[in-house]
Amino acid sequence: MKKLLTATALLLASTGLASAEGVLNLFNWGNYTSPELLAKFEKETGIKVTVTDYDSNDTALAKIRAGGHGFDLVVPSANYVPIFVEEGLLTPLDKSKLSNFGNIDPMWVDVAWDKGREYTIPWQWGSTGMAVNTGVYKGDINTSAIFLDVPDELKGKINVVPEMNDIVNLALWYVGGGPCEEDTEVLKKARDVLLAAKPDWLSMDYGATEKLSNNDWAASVNWNGSTMRARLANPAVAYGYPKEGYPLFMDSVGLLKDAQNVEEAYKFLDFVMIPENAAMVSAFARYANGIAGSEPFMPEDMKTAPEVVTPEAFKASGHFLPTCSPKAQEYMTAIWTELQK
Repeated sequence: MKKLLTATALLLASTGLASAEGVLNLFNWGNYTSPELLAKFEKETGIKVTVTDYDSNDTALAKIRAGGHGFDLVVPSANYVPIFVEEGLLTPLDKSKLSNFGNIDPMWVDVAWDKGREYTIPWQWGSTGMAVNTGVYKGDINTSAIFLDVPDELKGKINVVPEMNDIVNLALWYVGGGPCEEDTEVLKKARDVLLAAKPDWLSMDYGATEKLSNNDWAASVNWNGSTMRARLANPAVAYGYPKEGYPLFMDSVGLLKDAQNVEEAYKFLDFVMIPENAAMVSAFARYANGIAGSEPFMPEDMKTAPEVVTPEAFKASGHFLPTCSPKAQEYMTAIWTELQK
C-alpha cells in the first residue's frame, strides 16, 4: 500500500530489462524497498538487484500484461493477486527452493487471496487512513469526513492520494456501502460525496511522507507506515482510523511467469523470509510484515507506534479489500474517471 512514487531505478529499454547471471529485477511500490536490505542481499549472494518503482496496482498490472518488461518479481496488493493468478502472470512457487517458507506467520499462510501461499510470500501489510497535522486541526481524525466533509481548518490544505481502490472504497463506507458495491444508488452517493468534496482538496498526489513532514500539507489520506515516517519528522502529525470503515492491505511478492532470473528470484524470496531480514523491510517503510519471529529485530519505536498497533476501538472497522467483479470494477472506474476530470 505503501506506496509513494520515488523511483529508485530508471526503466531501461522499452523492450525490457536484460537477463544476466547474478542479477534480479524487482518491480515494487515506490519508496518501499530497503536499500540496506538490498545491500545485505548483494553482499551475501553476489546478486545485484535493480528496483523499478510503480505508483499503483493498476500501473503494475498494465505493465506486466503488456509483456516485454523484463521484471522477475512483482509486489501486488491482496485484491490484485487473484487477477495476476487468473491471467497467468504469476508462476506457482516451488517451495522446495524456499527453505524459510515455514517462517511465514500462520495467520498469513491460508489467506483468501492466495490459499496456502501457492503464488506469493508476504512483503508488508498495513492500512489506509487519515494523516492529520494536529497543530492545524484539533477535531476528530478517526473519520473519512476529514477528506469527504472537509473541516474548515483543513480546506485547501488536504491531499488525497490518487489510489482508486482506497479512495472510492473509503467513500463507499462513508455513505453506508462497502467494497465491490453494485448498488447504483449507493454508488451514486459515493460519487456525489467525492465530487462535492474535491473543491476543498489542495491536491491529489503522492509524497505524503515528505510533504506532511515539511508542513506543505496539513492532512492527507495516507498509509500508516508513511504516516509514521512523517510523524517521526514532524511530531504534530497523527494517524486516524476512519470509524466508517477503512482498507487493510497486504502486499505480497510473486514470481512472474516470464521471469528471466528465476534462481536469483528464489534466493531473494527465501532471503526476505528470514526474520531479521523481514524486520529490515519493516524498519525502512514502517509497515508490519508477515514473518513470525521478526518482532525481536523490529525497531523499538514500531512496537508501540499508534500507526502500527491499531487501537482496539478501530480494529473492527478495518477490512481487506476483496477482488471485485468486472461489473463492480467498472462502476468504481467510472467514478474514478469522473473524479479525475
